[in-house]
Amino acid sequence: MQTSAAVKPDDSRPTSTVEVTKKRGFVFELLKNKVLYLMAIPGILYFLIWHYLPMVGIVIAFKNYNVIDGIFGSEWAGFKNFDFLVKSGDIFRITFNTLFLNTLFIGFGTLFQVGIAIMLNEVGKSWFKKLSQSLLLLPYFISWVVVGVFVYYIFATNTGMLNGLLGWFGIDPVPWYQSPEFWPAILTATYIWKWVGYGSVIYLAAIVGIDSTIYEAAKIDGCSKWQLIRYVTIPMLMPTIMVLTLLSIGGIFYGDFGMIFNIVKSNVLIFETTDVIDTYVYRSFQGTGGGMGSIAMGSAAGALQSFLGFVTIITANWLVRRYNRDYALY
Repeated sequence: MQTSAAVKPDDSRPTSTVEVTKKRGFVFELLKNKVLYLMAIPGILYFLIWHYLPMVGIVIAFKNYNVIDGIFGSEWAGFKNFDFLVKSGDIFRITFNTLFLNTLFIGFGTLFQVGIAIMLNEVGKSWFKKLSQSLLLLPYFISWVVVGVFVYYIFATNTGMLNGLLGWFGIDPVPWYQSPEFWPAILTATYIWKWVGYGSVIYLAAIVGIDSTIYEAAKIDGCSKWQLIRYVTIPMLMPTIMVLTLLSIGGIFYGDFGMIFNIVKSNVLIFETTDVIDTYVYRSFQGTGGGMGSIAMGSAAGALQSFLGFVTIITANWLVRRYNRDYALY
């Protein structure tokens, strides 16, 4: 009986053709994709100049800043500016307002954007869907300055359209600009009106990208329209919803300055519920607001704002990662 010989590896190939593993470092990567890195230079410069270099100014928060001595010449104050903010109570009010308003914006904004995207997806007439998208997207292109004028002519006490409408029904006019309790709802409604079209387009694109065979299989199983939305559309939208919500949470301690400033302006009567960190810092730098604050205290409030935003996004991403790793940003 003939025994089979052991199969030996083929050594007939020349040594020069054997692949040699090379260590590919940063220089190799840079040379290989040099065109892509050159295209990225404008974006890198933008972030360096407008986002990273200004971070040097954070030292103002820890100094008794004055214009003559400058940023680096002013004497150190330690945490004195932060201590004043805490003792004055301003930091608690503006931080709560910022967090509360942004929570309303994110929560109700996401709800309306997803809802409208689903409704647009269910519209059968192509012309009506395009017309609706155009009308919904139109407010996104209107400046907050113009929106502020619209809001004023709606809620002005004596000449406002809303009080005029209430007068037709025999209801006494409401002093909207003297009643801070109404403004969280007014600002939330304004925010939704302006941003719902833009957000719904993003979610509508995500819905269009869902595999149609999933819907077909659900229809074969006897699912109704509502069941398709509940058990197919919404679950398939969850990754997009979570990512966009996490990105919004990253700026939850940053109030929409353009919105608040142009709608509320300098009306101190409603600052109780509308004054946010951004407007507080702005008035501190301007030296307005009844002797409120200074540049150093404004910088302290801005530094605290950045720190709280950083902690919030890290915590939110960690919680989402614990729930579902695929939904996390990193």
